[in-house]
Amino acid sequence: MIEFSRVSKRYHGSLAVDALDLVVGEGQFTVLLGTSGSGKSTTLKMINRLVERDEGEIRFAGRDVRHFEPQDLRRRMGYAIQSVGLFPHWTVEKNIATVPQLLGWSYARTAARVHELMTMLQLDPGRFARRYPHQLSGGQQQRVGVARALAADPEILLMDEPFGALDPVTRAALQTEIGRIHRQTGRTVVMVTHDLDEALGLATHIVLMNQGRIEQQGTPLEILSGPASDFVRDFVGRSDIGIRLLALERVAQHTRTGEILPGEPLLSHNTLREALSAFVARRVDRLPVVDEQGCPAGTLHFSDLIDARHDAR
Repeated sequence: MIEFSRVSKRYHGSLAVDALDLVVGEGQFTVLLGTSGSGKSTTLKMINRLVERDEGEIRFAGRDVRHFEPQDLRRRMGYAIQSVGLFPHWTVEKNIATVPQLLGWSYARTAARVHELMTMLQLDPGRFARRYPHQLSGGQQQRVGVARALAADPEILLMDEPFGALDPVTRAALQTEIGRIHRQTGRTVVMVTHDLDEALGLATHIVLMNQGRIEQQGTPLEILSGPASDFVRDFVGRSDIGIRLLALERVAQHTRTGEILPGEPLLSHNTLREALSAFVARRVDRLPVVDEQGCPAGTLHFSDLIDARHDAR
């Protein structure tokens, strides 16, 4: 869907992106990961021409992005950023409706889409549609920003550190929502972050950048289980790899369905890393598991975590 071929970008004579080759496949959740100054945000912004490349070629849907008018290109790509950028004197529903109205959608179609997205992002339309941005929490504002980016049903969603300014609880909730939306819609997503755990939890494909180049790319499991260089090993944390591998699998994948135990349960969609914390806190070697409806699903054994970590590696 998106192809970079030998793409470079310079700022004041210094290379920010250096002869980058990259393919983003349709339906992928691709995370551009790296430290500050690694070139990840510049790479993202070159996709929708907020930043123009100096060399190379970037193709979207088979065409060079420079063959599109910038406005037409951006209307096909949702864009969500950390600072949200909501219009302060517009209501939530009007903010979300910005691009559909520019595209000439009917009132009924626009209203239905706004209602659909607010519901999807757990913003009750009856409570929030007519509120203004200053009447929302930071997390609610960020949800509105994501809804606005998705409003015209774009072919690709670009996200630049969208959760960076949020508190840990709100950030985790929004990460869960974005992951759910990706699974539900199959939308192609490209997101920038410096947060390894965020990347591991969301990405189907990680591109780890360093000094404007790709240091390594692959699935989260490939990155963790086969670091290609000392830089990658240091970035993922040499001593934390085993714990992070547990975050890639869910309790449901290792639940023993024939056993039912009493007690406070794990949720089947919890990660094995979350399960490890529960085992340590409760000082037990078995825990009950319930499914998303709260019905008993079986039991997880502490030994299954050790087996899962061994199998992943």
